[in-house]
Amino acid sequence: MIYKLDIACKKDHLREVRRFVSDILAQNHYPDAESNKVILAVDEICANLIIHSNDCDPNEKLQLQIDYNTKQIVFEISDHGKGFDLSEYREPSMEDLIRAKRKGGVGLLLVKRIMDDIQFLQQSGKNVCRLTKYIH
Repeated sequence: MIYKLDIACKKDHLREVRRFVSDILAQNHYPDAESNKVILAVDEICANLIIHSNDCDPNEKLQLQIDYNTKQIVFEISDHGKGFDLSEYREPSMEDLIRAKRKGGVGLLLVKRIMDDIQFLQQSGKNVCRLTKYIH
């Protein structure tokens, strides 16, 4: 089953994203403990795209598409903002983050630990982040 949500690139729309993902997971009887982690991962990517890729411009849009089947859940978040190259991402060490007393910088690290696969692609003139979670 495929579900879609379109939102403006405003941080206050993240609540709508979390509710949408939560509702889809609940409808499909996805376990609550795992559901919270997946919601966090999708929220983090959407927040990064809204803030870093689209500069919180409400005229820009994000589309979240969820493809839920018996083997996996695929979340595709697409936009027309600045692209992100995952191959250039260098995972920060926890020691460096603590030493620098940084509050940010762990979102993508967290997403990589929660999801089974993460890809950033260019597709049909837009940026697509594809997050996959396998159903065991």
